[in-house]
Amino acid sequence: MWAAGTRPLSAAEISVVEQNAVALGVSLDALMEHAGRAVAEEATRHLPAAPARVGVVAGPGNNGGDGTCAAFYLRQWGFQPELWLVRPPGEIRSRSARRCYERIERTVPVHLRVPSPDELRALPLVIDALLGTGQSSPLRPPIRDAVEAIRQSGAPVLAIDLPTGARDPDGLHPEWTVALTAVKEEMDPATAGEVTVRGIGIPEEAWRRTGPGEFRFFRAPTATRGRSGRLIVIGGGPYAGAPALAGLAALRSGAERATILAPEGAAERVQAFAPDLVVRPVGADRFRETDVAEIVAFVREAAPRAVAVGMGAGAHPETVAALRAIEHELVGTVPLLVDADGLLALPPPDRVPEDGAARPLVATPNAGELERIFAVPAAVGAAERAERVAAAARDRHLVLLAKGDPDVLTDGAVVCENAHHHPAMTVGGAGDVLGGVVASLLAQGVPALHAARLGAYWVGEAGLRVAARKSYGLLASDVIDELPAALAAGRERVADAG
Repeated sequence: MWAAGTRPLSAAEISVVEQNAVALGVSLDALMEHAGRAVAEEATRHLPAAPARVGVVAGPGNNGGDGTCAAFYLRQWGFQPELWLVRPPGEIRSRSARRCYERIERTVPVHLRVPSPDELRALPLVIDALLGTGQSSPLRPPIRDAVEAIRQSGAPVLAIDLPTGARDPDGLHPEWTVALTAVKEEMDPATAGEVTVRGIGIPEEAWRRTGPGEFRFFRAPTATRGRSGRLIVIGGGPYAGAPALAGLAALRSGAERATILAPEGAAERVQAFAPDLVVRPVGADRFRETDVAEIVAFVREAAPRAVAVGMGAGAHPETVAALRAIEHELVGTVPLLVDADGLLALPPPDRVPEDGAARPLVATPNAGELERIFAVPAAVGAAERAERVAAAARDRHLVLLAKGDPDVLTDGAVVCENAHHHPAMTVGGAGDVLGGVVASLLAQGVPALHAARLGAYWVGEAGLRVAARKSYGLLASDVIDELPAALAAGRERVADAG
């Protein structure tokens, strides 16, 4: 499971776990209060005795809220904090950050502008509360101007969470950084100074289980970049519904295009499910080794952002041999999701790159497949099951989404569980929907473990919404139709939570 201090976390992961904590009942006010006090305590380690002066240079986001909260505590302890808010108070983004500002605006000197180097030069400490983990683009005014003023002042700097412009040659290089919850992977160890990790009250459950924060992993289209992510589903033969469900789920979860490569005997039936799918027939009634060269050549020419293999292909020995050859050729060249019958043909560990972050291999076995293929018995307890699934992921150099109650999601180092689904979702085809969603997210550039986490929670949320209306009459196609509404509600929920 995730835990502070075990490895550096990305800004996205921190945002997800904070939102999951809020969903568990921990208010953003409480998280910011814990963060502000932790920053204030760290500041006292580097300040002369009270009533020493200290400057806080803050932006309008939650990092600025942490800084203004720290100023409140420093004043309570006899220090003389002074705040420079580089954007107007009306632009403070969250209610919690606004509360922290309003609490000090009449008791602490506040300047609604960028400081000058001369104003900061005489201070024994400046607290960088400009951006934190909210950094996603090159520095722009007034943040850039504030960074330049701090640099020119030569004053000692304590950064909150992540130094502003940490990866920018003209960013801040503080003497100290207080990393809230965990060290951030965006943090450059050479420029962050002495790093101290402080907890802010996130409960264990928020680390261990998925929650609505997973929707933070979704990469929404922009005005200049519409829907992205073309994927190919290699499946079908004895079953036509499985690859069709996977392809439609991929489209409903944001993929730009879903192309189905299916044996000619199944291709017409797959196409009949929806005109939205692009279907290309290959071979005859099932995949054979004689079809491999054509399939691999098509994939390489089409250059999809991800490939899903196995849905509805069947377990005939000739088909398994064909899928094994296809996976052997594609692994390490494109993000690859393997499900259902494709699991029988998984490449051996020596064929899977150990560091496959850019072109990962994701496997999505059910309980029976987990036991037969990965030697994880269904009868073991939850804790042992999670450990054994993680060991299998490490040994095979892949990401495992082991379906069950709960699902176990792991890259071998990080383990998470998803219990957010309805018992009616054991209906046939639900696994194909999940595979299609995760493959779609891979095609849209979401990292593999994040795609597994978001996909499992998102499909579960859609299923719960359908089950509220249809109970055990739920169908896999119903879940597909509910995916867009579940996404819209989930994204709105995390936006409202700050």
